[in-house]
Amino acid sequence: MTPPHHHPGTAAAEPAQVPISALEHHTYCPRQAGLILLEDAFADDAATVRGTILHERVHTPGHETRPGTKTLRALPVWHDTLGLTGVCDVVEIRRKTVTPVEHKSGRYQPGGPGDVQVAAQAMCLEAMFDTTIDTAVVWSATDRRRHEVAVDAALRATVETTTAAVRAMLTAASLPAAPADKRCRRCSMAESCMPKVLAGDRRYRQALADLYRTPTDEPPTPT
Repeated sequence: MTPPHHHPGTAAAEPAQVPISALEHHTYCPRQAGLILLEDAFADDAATVRGTILHERVHTPGHETRPGTKTLRALPVWHDTLGLTGVCDVVEIRRKTVTPVEHKSGRYQPGGPGDVQVAAQAMCLEAMFDTTIDTAVVWSATDRRRHEVAVDAALRATVETTTAAVRAMLTAASLPAAPADKRCRRCSMAESCMPKVLAGDRRYRQALADLYRTPTDEPPTPT
């Protein structure tokens, strides 16, 4: 018997898959995420090379067991409802908790892109293991320590809105504007992005538009 409102031969459209790593890039700079996802562009610098070497160590699939803790490495994760997919560096499973541990080569930034990335991993693990995860971890190679991240309602909302923003960018296939701010000094992709050139072009186009603005285009002067 066919359930009410069900139409045979049709299926609910699945959301376009968004890589979890793209959430980190988009949180740092939407244009950086666009260059990577839409133009397959990426450039290495000292920081990204350190990160690659670090992840080569933790991205070897496998597991180990210590008393009370099972550690999984390079675990593929996904979330069907959000349309997220990715790989956790490390997942620690204890009797009552499941904890994703994201490894970063640089210094930890509280509330930064790494928090969004590891929270997305936690949300995927919740769906996969039918559990609740209140705390995730970002391990910093620079700090040489673990930093706990509270996977609270605000951070979950950020994961959802960032996922939607990345998906909208992929659907539109349009690169976001270059920010041309202090983030660019730390970005390995500044050369391919050309933020100063593009920002200057925006200023030029705005100046040109202002030059040819007619009196009727001006907003009324308050009396």
